[in-house]
Amino acid sequence: MPRQERALDVGSTAPYHSCTDKNEHARMLKKSALLCVVLLLSACFGSENSLDEMQKNEDVGFAGVAPGTNSVFPANEEIITLRPPPNPDRNAYFGDLHVHTAYSFDAYVFGTVSTPDDAYRYAKGQALMHPSGYEVQLQKPMDFYAVTDHAMLMGLVKEAADTDSEFSRYAVSEPLHNINAPGNMTEYSLPARGEAFAGFLPDVVGGLLDGDIDMSMVETVTRSAWRDTIRAANEAYIPGSFTTFAAFEYTTSSEDQGNLHRNVIFRDSDRLPAIPFSRFNSLNPEGLWQWMDNLRDQGVESLAIPHNSNGSNGQMFKMTDWAGDPLDDDYAQQRMRNEPLVEITQIKGTSETHPLLSKNDEWANFEIAPYRVATKLHSEPAGSYVRDAYLRGLHIQAKGVFNPYKFGLIGSSDTHDAASSEDEETFFSKAGMLDGTPELRGSIPASFLTGTVVKFLDPGLVTEVDGNNYMASSSFEYWSASGMAGVWAEENTRDSIYRAFRRKETFATSGPRIKVRFFAGYDFTPAMLQSPQLTQIAYQRGVTMGSDLPGKGEDAPTFLVWAAADPDNTPLQRVQIIKGYLEDSAHQERIYDVACSNNLQVDAATGRCPDNGAGVDLGDCSTTGTGAGELKALWQDPDFDARQDAFYYVRVLENPSCRWSTWDAIRAGVEPRSDLPKTLQERAWSSPIWYRPDPSLERPGAQKETDTAGDA
Repeated sequence: MPRQERALDVGSTAPYHSCTDKNEHARMLKKSALLCVVLLLSACFGSENSLDEMQKNEDVGFAGVAPGTNSVFPANEEIITLRPPPNPDRNAYFGDLHVHTAYSFDAYVFGTVSTPDDAYRYAKGQALMHPSGYEVQLQKPMDFYAVTDHAMLMGLVKEAADTDSEFSRYAVSEPLHNINAPGNMTEYSLPARGEAFAGFLPDVVGGLLDGDIDMSMVETVTRSAWRDTIRAANEAYIPGSFTTFAAFEYTTSSEDQGNLHRNVIFRDSDRLPAIPFSRFNSLNPEGLWQWMDNLRDQGVESLAIPHNSNGSNGQMFKMTDWAGDPLDDDYAQQRMRNEPLVEITQIKGTSETHPLLSKNDEWANFEIAPYRVATKLHSEPAGSYVRDAYLRGLHIQAKGVFNPYKFGLIGSSDTHDAASSEDEETFFSKAGMLDGTPELRGSIPASFLTGTVVKFLDPGLVTEVDGNNYMASSSFEYWSASGMAGVWAEENTRDSIYRAFRRKETFATSGPRIKVRFFAGYDFTPAMLQSPQLTQIAYQRGVTMGSDLPGKGEDAPTFLVWAAADPDNTPLQRVQIIKGYLEDSAHQERIYDVACSNNLQVDAATGRCPDNGAGVDLGDCSTTGTGAGELKALWQDPDFDARQDAFYYVRVLENPSCRWSTWDAIRAGVEPRSDLPKTLQERAWSSPIWYRPDPSLERPGAQKETDTAGDA
């Protein structure tokens, strides 16, 4: 039916069956339209038969209006809503909880002028202008988004650049004056931007400590930027359709420049602190947790999400506290109360595990960024990766202390462009003008002029590969088109999604919108896999990701895993379950393939899915072979020990596809760098399920059960 006819036939319940019906309907519509015109003209020109007069005269009726009434149609009390009803089996929602805008001191120096409002419009599907001068746009809108600008000096660089502001009169502001004026938005401004970025932070801190800079002025700027951030989140929030959170980033580091950054996400926005907590308040993350606890006592609920543990130099998941003392119950419970989640993947690398930590894991070397954040210093793997943290948690637990590393998983981007860049083919990196082109991020050879001049001025900024000069001003070539946060929630609202965060029913992806479910129980049957009530039964009979599974005597649990491919991305190749446990106090891990694509079966000898024949044509990045749109399996641990604490989580692997650096090279008509991976396997990770032995079988000295979930 033509669109116009559909619009006119809103009140009809009978379909058209013939041309005669259509013609008769058209004649009726013409008569109705003519009557409307007559009535409107009468009303406009004061006719004796005007609608007003007819409504005043109870004795006059017309076309279905009974005498004594002024109603053309009876009142309709039917209620409609555009908000979908809650789903008790929960829906998968995807978003980004790590986004920087012009209010972050580094993002603004990088050329980002986009506001929190711009960021939310981008997340809803609108195009955004990149600092390097081209538009970027998501293939699909996000379900949820959070602007997390740095609490420290929030809004201050933007204020310094504005020559009409009071703060711009300080000498520390002069290198930033009009830095993002149209005439300065070229690559020729990069040296000045780098110098301004390097000097601004220490100069401001020094000025504050010396009393040369008015602390109240800085605080006023931060208050204003924070208030505007909250306003933007509230105005963009559409319950049932698009969720936002008031949030900020707390940035601190260890003395050896190990990254200890966290994003703080507030559940609600009706009561919030007037100013966010920063490293000006405390360098110690334990100070942040205490601040959050104090707010919680006042009814202000929040959680913190550590990120880039890969760049922490072993400091994120230590076996001691900030003061160097052994971890105790108070520390562990406070940490878990405030940090139920960890960001496992983002642009600055993936933090699942490292080849040096997981030597028997063929897929451990995935998007490893080897340096501490914003340095060329190598980061110590032990204590820096999530799987190792889970094992350390079991070790601490075995000593009778509460497990401080029992967190769920998300991914996010850490974009400093206000715009997530999680797609390999269209990756535009994260640092504004610093890495906004393939040449600057080192994926194609530097131009002759750039390579020659820069190499002459500073040889450390250029590296030679395959006889070509590449920019190496930072570690951009190791950055990743990642990642995405996934949750299972009843509906797309702040309350529902936040409760999913709290119960750790979350998962992470390296960018694609892969869905993954993970359950465990003792009454799962093969028939469940074919049941349309699969999810409902799984919730009723077992526990889901993020949960403890209590032991049941000597019985071995059954795990249910289900994964669905992103329909706009590469098909799935396999589903794995990763297990971690202790044996004679030593950390142990195993990787099990549990579901294979192409109707293949796990090889009993190798424990791996056979090769499904999928590949990549490096001439144009087209993929070959087939895979699965969906994989499901029931699985029991062949090495299960009922007396042994263990964790299990799911890893889903796509077929191979081109890495972003290969896409850049192909579009430029050059060979991809030989020292970078040409392809990768996009993936998703579930939050773990922790198996807890039956108390009657449990070894002495195990952790006591304690509820630290906070407001779930």
